[in-house]
Amino acid sequence: MSEARIINCETLYAGKVIDVNREQVELPDGAEVALEIVRHPGGAATVALDDQDRVCLLRQFRHAAGGWLWELPAGRIDPDETPQRTAVRELAEEAGLVAEEWNDLGPMHASPGVFTEVIHLWLARGLTSQPVAHEPGELIEVHWLPFSQALDWCHDATITDAKTLIGLYRAKAMIQNDLDLLSEGSGC
Repeated sequence: MSEARIINCETLYAGKVIDVNREQVELPDGAEVALEIVRHPGGAATVALDDQDRVCLLRQFRHAAGGWLWELPAGRIDPDETPQRTAVRELAEEAGLVAEEWNDLGPMHASPGVFTEVIHLWLARGLTSQPVAHEPGELIEVHWLPFSQALDWCHDATITDAKTLIGLYRAKAMIQNDLDLLSEGSGC
């Protein structure tokens, strides 16, 4: 067997955003385990980089984390919405930005031992501003930082949000790869 098989599933909690299940699962090796799984529809987050090599970061209040965090513009995938459409919508709603160029930075699992949530990461460039439309209950400050400073904040733990850390590092790798390809092609 190459995948796990759910033998029994009991929903302990069904909410607006998450469901919590107790699942009896047969693993690929035949072992049976009891797991508590938090089911989440997933999300998308965007590294928005302007033409001055500044990145848009949000300082956002997160009660569950105990205070203010530095994060990428991000949000939950709505039903029948693609991850990229979510990224486009959330970038506009939270940061007041529209992007001409989108590059897929790939998915990430926030906590795969318990959560089904997959966050899809994007790099957005060619930015223009529009009015911000924060949802009620969102405490968000929009900030622009030099990309290098944001990376420094990853190293010194000023930024602790996983999707933001991974998004910034993947964006750095993609940008460096693009620069390497350009320099390889500039020879005689």
